[in-house]
Amino acid sequence: MDLAMTGYWLILTGLLLTAPVQNIKFIARLHWFVTALLLFISVSIVTVDLELYSHWGFRMNTTPLFYAGPEAIASVNGFRLIIIIILFIALVASFIFFYFKFISKKFIALLPLPLAWAPVMFLITGCLFIPIRSSFSVAPLNTGVVYFHKTKTFPNHAGINVVWNFLRSLSSKDGLKYPSNFFEGSHPEEIVKEMMRSENPGSSLLTTAKPNVILIILESFTSKIIEPLGGLPNITPRLNQLVHEGILFDNFYASGDRTDKGLLAILSAYPAQPLSSIIKYPEKTQSLPYLPRSLAQLGYTTSFVYGGDIGFANMESYLTTAGFSHITEDDDFDEAIDNSKWGVADHFVFERLLNESDSAKSPFFKVMLSLSSHEPFEVPMETVIKGNDERSLFLNSCLYTDKSLGAFIDGAKKTTWWKNTLIVITADHGHRFPDNAEELKDKERFKIPMLWLGGAIAKSDTVVHTISGQTDIANTLLAQLSKTQSVFPFSKNILDTQVTPFAVYVFNNGFGYLDTKGESIYDFDYKNYIKQESDAEGILAGKAYMQSLFNDYNNR
Repeated sequence: MDLAMTGYWLILTGLLLTAPVQNIKFIARLHWFVTALLLFISVSIVTVDLELYSHWGFRMNTTPLFYAGPEAIASVNGFRLIIIIILFIALVASFIFFYFKFISKKFIALLPLPLAWAPVMFLITGCLFIPIRSSFSVAPLNTGVVYFHKTKTFPNHAGINVVWNFLRSLSSKDGLKYPSNFFEGSHPEEIVKEMMRSENPGSSLLTTAKPNVILIILESFTSKIIEPLGGLPNITPRLNQLVHEGILFDNFYASGDRTDKGLLAILSAYPAQPLSSIIKYPEKTQSLPYLPRSLAQLGYTTSFVYGGDIGFANMESYLTTAGFSHITEDDDFDEAIDNSKWGVADHFVFERLLNESDSAKSPFFKVMLSLSSHEPFEVPMETVIKGNDERSLFLNSCLYTDKSLGAFIDGAKKTTWWKNTLIVITADHGHRFPDNAEELKDKERFKIPMLWLGGAIAKSDTVVHTISGQTDIANTLLAQLSKTQSVFPFSKNILDTQVTPFAVYVFNNGFGYLDTKGESIYDFDYKNYIKQESDAEGILAGKAYMQSLFNDYNNR
């Protein structure tokens, strides 16, 4: 991260050396101006962060900009303010002295560079992209890269380059604040609390009080490829078969349209947001509730298995903070099988999941995230669905993942832990395929499977029709484990006989609300509903839900 920040700051110097300007005095003065400006920015961020961290508990980002003003200055202790100012002056003065003593003269001595050297310097400057991105893999640099401690946040925060962190947030939507007046009434949280109310845990679906739990999250597994959910035939033959061995939730919806948003909805019961993804901002996610932590309190050992780069989309910091005692990622696999763009192919990851489960201490909670059905849909299997178009490649990759899932279940049935294990299968989000249309604002894009099976399931060949979504997994599962005190305000128990059946899905700057009356879709760009089937009560519920989410997000 330090190298990345150095790379950013050196770009301007590199361009100055590349410029075909022969006026040495002009270039020298310009370089001094650039150095002074960057020095001022850097030292300002560092010194302000020293004060803010003790109050806010996260490294400085753009959040303070929303509170800048006389009131903010007045809230700082006078003595501490003087110390900060003195420290700022001392740092700036020291670095200016260092610049003129050791750098300025050597820089001037290089000038003017022969014009023939301009292409070389331009190439060298371009190579700064390497430390800036800090990776040749899919995932660019993010704060999760420096997270290493499993239980404490301060050591992880200490590893963050605060200048990089601030500029990253400045160039992103980290400082985004959602509207506080979208819902016309007052106390939207009370309406949402009523929507989530659960007084009856419902009948138990389990044969044991504390089963092992394996949660399998399948990349892009839209209901449109699953025949029992009305999808295409023969794309997921093993999943189609497994439906009759367990409990299928056939009105189940993803909260968002990205993996990072799906993880939050499943593991923190936190809904996707229209213009941001909270997982990217550790200072917000560190205050979320976590399903792994809730299960750890019940005596579960927890782990996460993934064949890709765990640093992508800041997953590493989120999963570390979530309390997983062990995280398996691409670096833990043999390099010989880590040969696709996104990482290790699914059947190897399922094999790893099976092996880890064999040696895990019961009761255990294991989460696996697949990746082979993500673009570019590379799978180590003889092509079944012919064609090089994206649709065919997608369907072929789903067929491969389904085959890998089936092999895992076959292997699991032969183990000693199978009879005491609940397996929950769902998806991180839907997909536009197999349709060719780029529909973004329709429930079919967000409809995904959820299937409960395993030796710990008391029922088979059962279908639950209640409208629900990813955020409901947490409280539904915990209710089955007799944990009724919920820390997940956006989660309902699907199996409660008095539950309010609804689901909310979020797309870019809009959301859909779905209940038994129909579907309503609101577009914030349009500032109105683009589809409205729900009655007045449904419209009120949808708006209250989003306003409650906005308020919660803004306050974290």
